[in-house]
Amino acid sequence: MIAFVGLVIAVIGLIHFYLWKRLVRDAFRPGRLRRAGGVLAILLAVLVPATMIGTRTADLRWLAWPGFLWIALMFYLLVTLAALEIPRLAVSLWIRKRGKGTAPATTAGAGNPAELAPMAAEGASPASGSPVGALSTGTDLRADSAASGEPLGDVTPPGIERRLLLARGAAIFAGLTAAGITGYGVRTALGPPQLDRFQFPLAKLPRAMDGTRLAVVSDIHLGPLTGVRHAARIVELINSVDADLVCIVGDLVDGSVAELGRFAAPLADIRARRGAYFVTGNHEYYSGYQEWVTEVARLGVRPLRNERLEIEGLDLAGVNDIGGADFGDGPDLRRALGDRDTSRPVVLMAHQPLVARDAAPFGVDLQVSGHTHGGQMAPFNLLVKLEQPVVSGYGEVDGVPVYVTNGAGFWGPPVRVGAPPQVTLIELRTP
Repeated sequence: MIAFVGLVIAVIGLIHFYLWKRLVRDAFRPGRLRRAGGVLAILLAVLVPATMIGTRTADLRWLAWPGFLWIALMFYLLVTLAALEIPRLAVSLWIRKRGKGTAPATTAGAGNPAELAPMAAEGASPASGSPVGALSTGTDLRADSAASGEPLGDVTPPGIERRLLLARGAAIFAGLTAAGITGYGVRTALGPPQLDRFQFPLAKLPRAMDGTRLAVVSDIHLGPLTGVRHAARIVELINSVDADLVCIVGDLVDGSVAELGRFAAPLADIRARRGAYFVTGNHEYYSGYQEWVTEVARLGVRPLRNERLEIEGLDLAGVNDIGGADFGDGPDLRRALGDRDTSRPVVLMAHQPLVARDAAPFGVDLQVSGHTHGGQMAPFNLLVKLEQPVVSGYGEVDGVPVYVTNGAGFWGPPVRVGAPPQVTLIELRTP
């Protein structure tokens, strides 16, 4: 654990060093602005772990907005600057080649070596103010410039000026791009969830249940940045589709019942003809899962704890999240599915898509999941793909059909890019 924490801190430090180099050191000459940028980079590097740790305690919740917004901005600065590295290298090489291929214009005694040598032989002195003296001892000229307060632009090689201009242009472009993407992502994350519709032909589904509708929602993530309106808006969308079943597939909360109970209160208003159901996600286990299981049941949403229900001609099963294994409350697929009538179709609620690999031997007809947030902040979805077999939408895992909803909330930064918040309506059809 200590090694992992150390690795995370080292990565955060390296990221901020890279950002400082590209945005501050490369873009500013030595002086007050560069020093101030260095101090700011250190403070922002400290802010990241302080936010991740501190927002778990009530006293430091004020860090949530500035800290998580910086994490999002940091991510998109890193992505943008990394994308600019190859164009930057190409332009730098062009500037270097151009500088070597063209000699600057000179006048007598103003930098041409063939003309400066005789003048130096005649004893021209640096103190005399002659061009030879100025060019032969750059330190004297820099001292004179510093004393007079005038810039030293006339002795700065043109290539240096071009590189400085290039660095500043890249820094401005990266800053504007990252700020624009982050602003768009905040607006998307805090906006209303979208309704995603999906039809699925379910083998063995009785004709009497053809057209059964499941409203699937995950990753609501009630927390310090959401407020009461967040859950109410999701419930309104769920109720608008007149679903037969409502499936809440984990990560409902990021905090205790004492802190967030009032935020979850709108769940009591969910309407569904055959009931609303809930399975735990990994974040419930960070938030006092036993209290939340009791609270969710009190609000009229039935927890499925490694169990299965027969709902007319359909079985609905639910398993605890994989993360519950560390708390003695992990998934038990055999208990939920082992003794079922295989002539009946079964829909499995499981927070993480990868549960389908273990569910495959039990003949699951459809698994509904969340957890991935659809990647939440593209291109982070490419990394999520390394852990989960399906990131967003429909896929198959070892022969098990899996539908992954993007989730209706957010975790960490209140930012969603390329994966808008959603509630999914799955209509089951008889083939």
